[in-house]
Amino acid sequence: MHLSNDLVTGDSPQAGPHTGPVRADHARYVQRIRRRYEAERVIFASIEPGVPQTPSIQALIDRLMADGRPLVSALRVTRQLVLERLATLDVEQHAVLGDITSAMTQLAEVTLDLALKAAQAEQELKHGAPLDSQGRRIDLWVVGMGKLGGRELNVSSDIDLVYVYEEDGQTTGADNGRGGLGGQISAHEFFSQVARSLSMMIGDTTEDGFVFRVDLALRPNGNSGPAVVSLSMLEDYFLVQGREWERFAWLKSRVVAPREAMPKGERHDRALALRDVVIPFVFRRYLDYGIFESLRQLHRKIRDEANRRAAGRPERANDVKLSRGGIREIEFTVQLLQVVRGGQFPEIRTRSTLKALQRLAARNLIPAETAQRLANSYVLLRRIEHRIQYLEDQQTHLLPTDDADLAWIAASLGLEDSISACGSKPDERSGPCELMGALCQVREFVATEFDALLHDGRAPAAGNCKQGTCGGPPVPVDSEDFHAMLPAAIGARVVSFSKQPRVAVLSDAAKLRLAKLIGRATRLALAPPDTPGEGPLGEAAVLRFIDWLNPLLRRDSYLSMLAERPEVLRRLLRLLGLARWSMRYLMLHPGVIDELADPRLMEGRFDRQAYLKDLTERHRAWGRAGQADEESLLDTLRRAHHAEVFRTLVRDVEGLVTVEQVADDLSALADVTLDMALRWAWAHLQQRPGKQGAWAVGHQPHFAVIAYGKLGGKELGYGSDLDLVFLYDDSLDDAPDPDAGPDSPSPIDAYLAFARKLVSWLTLRTSAGELFDIDTALRPNGNSGLLVTSFHSFDDYQRQRGSNTAWTWEHQALTRARWCAGEPALAERFEDTRRGVLSTRRDSAALRGEVVSMRDRLREAHPAGAGEFDLKHSRGGMIDVEFAVQYLVLARSHEHPCLMDNVGNIALLQRAEDVGLLPEGLGARAGQAYRALRRLQHRARLDEVPTRLSGEALQAVDTHRQAVMALWAHVFPGL
Repeated sequence: MHLSNDLVTGDSPQAGPHTGPVRADHARYVQRIRRRYEAERVIFASIEPGVPQTPSIQALIDRLMADGRPLVSALRVTRQLVLERLATLDVEQHAVLGDITSAMTQLAEVTLDLALKAAQAEQELKHGAPLDSQGRRIDLWVVGMGKLGGRELNVSSDIDLVYVYEEDGQTTGADNGRGGLGGQISAHEFFSQVARSLSMMIGDTTEDGFVFRVDLALRPNGNSGPAVVSLSMLEDYFLVQGREWERFAWLKSRVVAPREAMPKGERHDRALALRDVVIPFVFRRYLDYGIFESLRQLHRKIRDEANRRAAGRPERANDVKLSRGGIREIEFTVQLLQVVRGGQFPEIRTRSTLKALQRLAARNLIPAETAQRLANSYVLLRRIEHRIQYLEDQQTHLLPTDDADLAWIAASLGLEDSISACGSKPDERSGPCELMGALCQVREFVATEFDALLHDGRAPAAGNCKQGTCGGPPVPVDSEDFHAMLPAAIGARVVSFSKQPRVAVLSDAAKLRLAKLIGRATRLALAPPDTPGEGPLGEAAVLRFIDWLNPLLRRDSYLSMLAERPEVLRRLLRLLGLARWSMRYLMLHPGVIDELADPRLMEGRFDRQAYLKDLTERHRAWGRAGQADEESLLDTLRRAHHAEVFRTLVRDVEGLVTVEQVADDLSALADVTLDMALRWAWAHLQQRPGKQGAWAVGHQPHFAVIAYGKLGGKELGYGSDLDLVFLYDDSLDDAPDPDAGPDSPSPIDAYLAFARKLVSWLTLRTSAGELFDIDTALRPNGNSGLLVTSFHSFDDYQRQRGSNTAWTWEHQALTRARWCAGEPALAERFEDTRRGVLSTRRDSAALRGEVVSMRDRLREAHPAGAGEFDLKHSRGGMIDVEFAVQYLVLARSHEHPCLMDNVGNIALLQRAEDVGLLPEGLGARAGQAYRALRRLQHRARLDEVPTRLSGEALQAVDTHRQAVMALWAHVFPGL
């Protein structure tokens, strides 16, 4: 059966032609309200038609009270009128789901605010105002949980509340009628009485009904805990007793009363203290896959309870909320992904289920198509839920058993009549059949997705297996029975692994989990691959996997992820089998293994704009959460950079990108990471140059990062150091600022402080690891010079003005230098200086001698043994190509400006040949040799084998070596 998009968007589908207009007054509740409150309905209509919102709800309550109703009655009558109007708008005018849930949420907020004020005023007459030790009034916050917190309240919902007050204190006392004060009590006692009064004003049933059923079971320690808790009590509870399932409950929490504590309220800043306590409890700073088992247990209890209640009563199986594939499973799916990843990706934090699905899809944490289908399913189930509740205003999610009611629900949803639903011609039962058919389709999809997410990764059924635990009772990793199940080499490694003290002290559950992981890894590695033409991964992958487990024995989150994500384990084993360096990188940054779950991992290459967008959105999300501190931003940069390096590494070892593409991607990644670090570090600099105020806050620094070496030449490798020089534009900042105070820093002092801060941001090792190793020795005067240099001084130094001038080797380095981050306007100024230096006429003989002398010193520092060839440093190696190119650039750029472009050694060799500086074909052959040597060096480093060749391996590169030596002989004849 196909569900039309109308069911999802809430647009206005028409009922089937035989049903006639669908009326809200089929619902018995609507009939009762219209009979009893006809006059009040007229008053409400005169205030404002359409979807009720805060102003019209407040106005109705005020009008009812002005007409003589007490607050308790006015709140209840208002609730009845709002609900009756929503039923009409929903059923007869097809209002969108968001309008219905928003109106109910605003009704709760208005009524709770009024009830709280009344309850507090009542208690203050008896006891006075509650004050802290400094005489400041203490606030009580009504915290909405669940659908109220998510602004998703249904039309006959109870409201889950937690009462939290700021801090302990005492009331001032009240006039006792004898000229003195009496009735002083603690703040806890005061707010307990306020909470009791508020709950009665909202939840008690009177002749006008109730406002909302109030549920306080989500407070600390549940129904056995105190009705109200102080903020410090709540924080202590989270630290010591907070259970994993409570994190899902608090994910949707927010202050819903008093209005002054809500966003844009007068006392909102004080209420942010509650947010600062809740967020660390809900969202952990690491990938939190350990939460899966907790949610499994919670869901199992809910499903078992639903099954128990439905036993012998089949009509109870049609619960659109709690049954298999119901609303709760969609909510659990969304909340699980948010809790697992929200600590690192604050942009997915939102209380709204539908918004969360959008954000999860945007972060590729769930396929976009799946997210849309779950959203569609959620909307349909919620709309059915509302119609069930309109019937009698009961907090139920069970489909009615009466065919007329079912037909009314189906018609109000616009479900078309269908022969396929019942297998017969349309009749009076076609509506119920349509409804049940739609429900079956939706619930089966939801349940399938939920079960796939929450699978427990059980091993296959028992069978004949010599590759790990394939059946029977589970055994721990240190069990001889487990060792006997494994192939000999793997079993021997596991015996050694399990004898370590760190393994011996693990819990029984952890030992069982390790055995399950190693057993599953063994099966995956030795089993035939899914892809035709590939061989098994082999034992080497398992042996490296066991070694990789060593440093992670106390990091349960990563081991939990492997237990939950078998597809990640499969890719991990393949990666470990392909290259040794992969294991080293994963040991340093184990969190990146989660990237293996991304189906797009093998697609495309590094996308600078997407990376920049992700980091920018994450920064904004940290700001919204009040957590945009340096620690969060430092970790964010590191995790994002590690993840991108890992993606490139996987594509590299899988042979999907060339060595040149790897270098381009790693260099582009370093550029944008440097630029983002510069922006964020600047925002956290205490003293900035220039005019204080708007310039300092709203502008970026006149500052540039110049890349040398491998980054400058866009030849960056894995783990390469960054050779950087920091420059600032003194033409803009050196002018004295007449408005600056006596303590304002000079430009050089401020930029020096900024450069130090930037280096700290780039090199500091945090809980997320490190970012880069930085080498600033290429700055003017090397390590003895200032960390940051003005453009004016840098230009003079490079152009040999004055007594303080650059050496020839510094000009060699300048051939590969480029602007890579900072103020874009400074890139052109740097390039002008660079080209001016490179195009200077030089004494060719003197230059040749200096370049060769430097080359000899480098070779002497890296001697190769007899019969060995070092890919980089030996005669005919990569350094020979690089020095030859640098000499040609410095010696001949004044004649051939095309040599000044920073386009890489291979392209420059071809240009030198094209302009006649090299014999025909020599530049191309030397370029091919350089490319081949780079590839060999790159592969050797990935496999962690020596880069010195001998024997047959040396003979295989002899042609390349001879081409490089021919280049050297031509550029440096006789040397």
